[in-house]
Amino acid sequence: MDVSKAIRSRRSIRAYDSREVEESKLLRILDAGRLSPSAGNRQERRFVVVKDARKRQLLSEAARNQKFVAEAPIVIAACSVETEYVMACGQPAYPIDTAIAVDHMTLQAVEDGLGTCWIGAFDEKKVREILNIPDNVRVVQLLVLGYPSSVPSPTSRKSLDEIVMREKWGIKN
Repeated sequence: MDVSKAIRSRRSIRAYDSREVEESKLLRILDAGRLSPSAGNRQERRFVVVKDARKRQLLSEAARNQKFVAEAPIVIAACSVETEYVMACGQPAYPIDTAIAVDHMTLQAVEDGLGTCWIGAFDEKKVREILNIPDNVRVVQLLVLGYPSSVPSPTSRKSLDEIVMREKWGIKN
């Protein structure tokens, strides 16, 4: 599958079947995150892979009781071990770098026939407790992973004319 097709095929999956994800696919997905770029090549992101059913249930509860979090066979906590680095543009690097890594992982998952859903609605303190993550490590996102039992239709997106400006703010195509 080419990247363009993976981008157009990706959906937020909230219904998973019980099939186990093959270790080779999981490793490809994790490797896609590892290979993603990071500011200053700091590579500050870390991934906690959770397959244990009880821990997935607890993560589901920490994620505002979103039941599909527990139903998926894998939840990945995408973390950052370094949070102080600020890029020259003034933005902290760690949430951006971690998001890039997770996005690479979602696209690899699509190629491998798997579904994912980004979870940003969670109690970070509870996730840290469940997974024994130190206080100095930030949990940036949870990524739910597994074989979809259903795939939603595409959601609408704004047109390029609505989001692209040329040369300066306010100048549309």
